[in-house]
Amino acid sequence: MRLFKTIAGLQAELRQYWHEQSIGFVPTMGALHEGHLSLMRRAIAENEIVVVSIFINPLQFAPNEDLENYPRSREQDAQLCEELGVRVLFAPSPETMGIARAQTTIIPPPEMTSGLCSSRREGHFQGVATIVTKLFNLVRPTRAYFGEKDAQQLAIIRRLVADLNIPVEIRPCPTVREASGLACSSRNQYLTPEQEENATVLFRSLEAARGSFQKGERNAQTLMTAAKTELQTVPEIELEYLELVDPQTLIPLNSIETSGLLAIAARVGTTRLIDNIQLRDREPIVAIDGPAGAGKSTVTRLVAEALGFLYLDTGAMYRAIAWLVLEKKIALDDEPAIAECLESTTLTLRRTNSTPPLQVSIDNTDVTQAIRTPQVTANVSAVAKLSAVRQVLLKQQQQWGEKGGIVAEGRDIGTHVFPNAELKIFLTASAQERARRRLQDLAHQGETQIDLEQMEKEIQHRDYIDSTRKIAPLCKAPDAIELVTDGLSIEEVTQAILKLYARHCTTF
Repeated sequence: MRLFKTIAGLQAELRQYWHEQSIGFVPTMGALHEGHLSLMRRAIAENEIVVVSIFINPLQFAPNEDLENYPRSREQDAQLCEELGVRVLFAPSPETMGIARAQTTIIPPPEMTSGLCSSRREGHFQGVATIVTKLFNLVRPTRAYFGEKDAQQLAIIRRLVADLNIPVEIRPCPTVREASGLACSSRNQYLTPEQEENATVLFRSLEAARGSFQKGERNAQTLMTAAKTELQTVPEIELEYLELVDPQTLIPLNSIETSGLLAIAARVGTTRLIDNIQLRDREPIVAIDGPAGAGKSTVTRLVAEALGFLYLDTGAMYRAIAWLVLEKKIALDDEPAIAECLESTTLTLRRTNSTPPLQVSIDNTDVTQAIRTPQVTANVSAVAKLSAVRQVLLKQQQQWGEKGGIVAEGRDIGTHVFPNAELKIFLTASAQERARRRLQDLAHQGETQIDLEQMEKEIQHRDYIDSTRKIAPLCKAPDAIELVTDGLSIEEVTQAILKLYARHCTTF
């Protein structure tokens, strides 16, 4: 690991990676805990290079807050980063970041800074947005990782990236909790043992609201009353706010139609703590990832049929785009031309009662069979790795997922498309087994000129391409359950997933 304290040193180091390798970025203020480490582990799993910054940002502290007393453990933090496998640690001074002089300030939309933490921390999110934007410009990451515990910060950064067209993927990561349920925080070390025990009521209060929600309650005031009732069992807690808002816009909700963010802030002694949960009024999502030839499409379709869910065949969507590019005779590496083409293209998926049960159309042309040819198969990875293609399909996939009731398969469904899926499966098999299966499929289609050894080499090559591409690499989600399907029939794999669904997912 290399430590840099200057912008010149940092950028001289990163310049060699910007165009060739994926960079994961984890911005922190130090005093690292298990929550930070979980972000780093995910970044390391999904990127070739990982950069961590440690910068206690004066701009996000009000005059009466704990800037001078904020926990600092620089040497210990550096050791933790190195042990995990972080490549670059950036630890600039306020002067290096331009804090000592007047500078341009990023101001988030007023509706996102009128409630929650903003009401007690004036200027806080301007300071966050300004420094995060500066760090993005300095590091130029492929992906940046933020914890869901800081939900208002996460929503503002997502909006900032969208509004300013900053080319970085924001990866939200689940809140990490102590065994007691207390959310991990650098400020937890301020707490005495008694205060730490009292602080666990924050999560219990949120869970009380979740229990009411799961019984069918959707009214905001009723849900918040359930939380406050539990909170009152620990009178030492000083509540700052308890609000139910839209997770993306942060606008207060009167009731939950699709999803709501229930957020709390309170003081335990002199220590200010925050926490939140999301309440989703939708059916579960099942995300099935894995390498090519693992049987994802067939199994996903059967699981969807058994559950009565929509089979969202993301692989078919990418194949449809590959077919379109080939049909239009656009060069596979001409991303600008592909992007222009997609702006005027309509892709639709429609359930059918026939075989196959999903009809894929491009501009009202049925391409269901055309996208399964060897030519499309050989070129789909080259098309799928393009950022322009991903952006178009990602938005469409997530729109379909808003109501849930979906079983989706692909390469990064659980890590990026539906990171909050209730059940994540990583379906895999050996290269030899996948080659044998693919050869049988081609034989049924009349293709007999490909031998097993050739097919195995092609699959291994595709595995390499899919797992090392800069955009949306094949990667097992940290919370995914791995199923190795060598020697298992399709029916056995399907039943295994249905049993996992029954075990892990709430019945709606």
